[in-house]
Amino acid sequence: MDRMDTTQSRVAVAGASGLIGTALTRSLAADGHDVVRLVRRTPRAGDEVRWDPHKEYVDTAGLVGCTAVVNLAGAGIGDHRWTAAYKRELRDSRVLGTRTLAEAVASLDAPPQVFLNAGAIGYYGDTGARAVDETAPAGDGFLPSLCVEWEEAAGAARGAGIRTVLARNGLVVGREGGAWGRLFPLFKAGLGGQLGNGRQYWSHISLHDAVAALRHLIDTRTLSGPFNLTAPDPVTNREVTAAMGRVLKRPTLLPVPAPALRLALGEMAGDVLGSQRVLPTRLLESGFAFAFPGIDDSIRAALA
Repeated sequence: MDRMDTTQSRVAVAGASGLIGTALTRSLAADGHDVVRLVRRTPRAGDEVRWDPHKEYVDTAGLVGCTAVVNLAGAGIGDHRWTAAYKRELRDSRVLGTRTLAEAVASLDAPPQVFLNAGAIGYYGDTGARAVDETAPAGDGFLPSLCVEWEEAAGAARGAGIRTVLARNGLVVGREGGAWGRLFPLFKAGLGGQLGNGRQYWSHISLHDAVAALRHLIDTRTLSGPFNLTAPDPVTNREVTAAMGRVLKRPTLLPVPAPALRLALGEMAGDVLGSQRVLPTRLLESGFAFAFPGIDDSIRAALA
């Protein structure tokens, strides 16, 4: 596999303060790479570069010399109820942000070798028990349509001849944020249980493997296009619940019925109750090896 020469490379990361971004920047820095963090406020350190996705602005001088630009930015899917205003924020933070960065890297005299844009497996919509990989079309509904726009917004980078990678992230098993960041305290307190009927598939990935996969996609020169970042064996919410109970040694006797979720979460409940059985076909074909392929191992890795 043709690998980039990443010795002492310079990598710009938008969304560096999020769950994956924090782990990715830590991993890059530990290996001696220079990491540039894109921030929405006035920079306070030499490794920070100003950008404003809503105003479609990037201080492109800060991107000069970067071998890779990684976009992990976007408002949290589960941070608020999906009001019309928040759905606009979800869209703008992703579509405008991606378009802004893609156009910025395309404008450079010496553009980066790779532009990696992190999206989501929400692209596929509710697939039920049907397994899907990168060859499947987009689903129907708000999240799939958002994901399609999100990926299309990277077009300027692709059009400029920059290798463009679209990472479709699954549910990341980590303590510090995301869905599992909310689950761990509940299950540790013995208040966890299956959601709805529990038959919906949750396509997960350990935080360790998510970061390793991103670095694999950045470093491998021949890789471009969409890649599912999910473990090779998706499990149901019922199986996730049982695994959390096993690993944490806590009871899981408090199921949350579907009507209660819909009442509490509104439209977002469809995402929680929906099923996505997503396979990482292209990632496996590229030679990537998962360190924590199983759900129990992923949970233990997060706790470690």
